[in-house]
Amino acid sequence: MKKGRGRTSRIRRRKLGSSQSRGDTGRGLMSKTSLQEGQLIISLPESCLLTTDTVLRSRLGPYIARWQPPPSPLLALCTFLVAERHAGDRSPWKPYLEVLPKAYTCAVCLEPDVVALLPRPLAEAAREQRMRVRELFTSSRGCFSSLQPLLSAAAKSVFSYRAFRWAWCTVNTRAVYMARGRRQGLSAEPDTCALAPFLDLLNHSPAVQVDAAFNEESRCYEVRTGSGCRRHQEVFICYGAHDSRRLLLEYGFVPRASPHACVPVPPDMLVKYLPSADKQMNKKIAILKDHDLIENLTFGWDGPSWRLLTALRLLCLEPAEFLCWKKVLLGEIVSDVNEKKSLDIAQKICCYLTEEASAMLQKVSHMKEKEMAGTHQLTLVETLWTEELKILRASAETMSSVQRLFASPRCPARCHPLCGCDT
Repeated sequence: MKKGRGRTSRIRRRKLGSSQSRGDTGRGLMSKTSLQEGQLIISLPESCLLTTDTVLRSRLGPYIARWQPPPSPLLALCTFLVAERHAGDRSPWKPYLEVLPKAYTCAVCLEPDVVALLPRPLAEAAREQRMRVRELFTSSRGCFSSLQPLLSAAAKSVFSYRAFRWAWCTVNTRAVYMARGRRQGLSAEPDTCALAPFLDLLNHSPAVQVDAAFNEESRCYEVRTGSGCRRHQEVFICYGAHDSRRLLLEYGFVPRASPHACVPVPPDMLVKYLPSADKQMNKKIAILKDHDLIENLTFGWDGPSWRLLTALRLLCLEPAEFLCWKKVLLGEIVSDVNEKKSLDIAQKICCYLTEEASAMLQKVSHMKEKEMAGTHQLTLVETLWTEELKILRASAETMSSVQRLFASPRCPARCHPLCGCDT
């Protein structure tokens, strides 16, 4: 799971098409006719989009415009959602609000005991996310209280943390990207979020393509197919080429058998099975850091990633081979010994992660039996570990096949993608 991405990159870059894979359930949209590549599927007028302009034009606008310091576009949207939900029948957005989930399963909503069951980097990201949302809520309480004249109940009860978290999750999981200039009364933070009713009808699949953007000429948010869809098939969108951990963190679900799914290798795991007496280890680590090869190292359905193998090949260089480190970074094979040693280390790392996944699945199962946390949340975590276990086992089998080839008397040239033999 990559770090350092902002909200703009997390907003759904909508993709649409047909597929048999389904990551998000409970909703769906079937095509009544066959759809051709490039065909316009959805065209939402700007008036149908919920943006910061919607907020500022509403009865909340004059109040929000007086807040100091000026609120971020995100805070303005969250405030509007909470207020409109409280308004009930009086809100013109009631039909849209009623089809939104009553609760979410994003990482920010998971119980602490459940977060502790997540892979360590994901658990840390979940805690950071929870802290950011809590801090935004706490720092905005004074602003919420200024809306009391518009509310039929105490502002403190209307703008509870639970209500605010629901609004934050709504924006985070459902906003489409729509770049806009700074609006008067709001902070200078990028204004890129728009909520688009009707798009919520579409489920996620990682195997589809679409062109989706706001058309400045038609003033509509338009979605066009990137691939065909047969009549009476379900139409899908894709949230982007995200791995399962990121989808759970930001959107609250784990797709099954996603082609983008992978299992990250913690940086400290790289040297776990290497000799501690290697005097060149610090230099090797420094080279990996300088070339951005210390993170985003993964196992996938087809084995260890190129980045992971390259990092291990460099770390496994013998003293006499160290001067060849640039060749390793270019993808060249230094020696059969280095190649075999790198695969052996990768297999050991994979085995360790496999045992960890199996142990966590047993722990989740125990908690489900004892009803120690929400069953739905535990099932979500269980699905993540199950998918990662499948990936690790697939990777292990791939590496075993290559290791058997190395053990054979003669290894045919390019006999396997992971094999770098030249014989």
